[in-house]
Amino acid sequence: MTAQKEWFKTWFNSPYYHILYDQRNEEEANKFILKLKDFLHLNGEDKILDLACGAGRHAAFLSKYVGESIGVDLSENSIQQAQKTYVADNLEFYKHDMRLPFRINYFDYIFNFFTSFGYFKKEADNLKVLQSINKGLKKGSYVLIDFLNATKVKNDLVEREQIDKHGIEFYIRREIVNDKIIKHIKFDAEEKVFSFTEVLQALTKNDFHRLLTQAGFEVKTEFGGYELEDFNENISNRFIVLARKKQ
Repeated sequence: MTAQKEWFKTWFNSPYYHILYDQRNEEEANKFILKLKDFLHLNGEDKILDLACGAGRHAAFLSKYVGESIGVDLSENSIQQAQKTYVADNLEFYKHDMRLPFRINYFDYIFNFFTSFGYFKKEADNLKVLQSINKGLKKGSYVLIDFLNATKVKNDLVEREQIDKHGIEFYIRREIVNDKIIKHIKFDAEEKVFSFTEVLQALTKNDFHRLLTQAGFEVKTEFGGYELEDFNENISNRFIVLARKKQ
């Protein structure tokens, strides 16, 4: 019996994924990165990794402020798009599975933006990701993970939604099952009916603290949004955690 393909390997490599999520605000994202640059004092000596970089715009934006910026993603289509769109001497993109190490004791910062974590069936894979991040960082260097606030998402869950993008009607149904946030996506295109499912582990602040500690990190600070405001589990839209690799 053939093992079922992990959902994100198919969906993230689909052109319809980029159509559905094209509303993501680039101006907001760039402001967030500028705030991080100032907060972390990024400089021309730093080597950074954008882990699960998608189509590469954030790695490209960061390359203006650091010595070396690398983006990796499991989606071959996204990496090919990034390589064509963004070209700079200090910028590179590679196809890579985040559960595996990428360079050892190399980076000053590893960033994981916009809920690009917790996709896996097994929690052990989350730990593999963090252990691989640990291996990639120099001693005393930092990882930043930008995740949704699972508590607020559960409390404010929008169960059904219909979104029109470029003439395609996306029908979305959300549910919480076994502490996972599941999004069912259906639509017609090219005279075919498509169906995809996103499955995200509803990881909380306590989950991240536990996993980061297990992986050899110490949590330094947390934010609740892209203005770097304090995290409040009841009202914050995001959970952004900065952790330091232990010496």
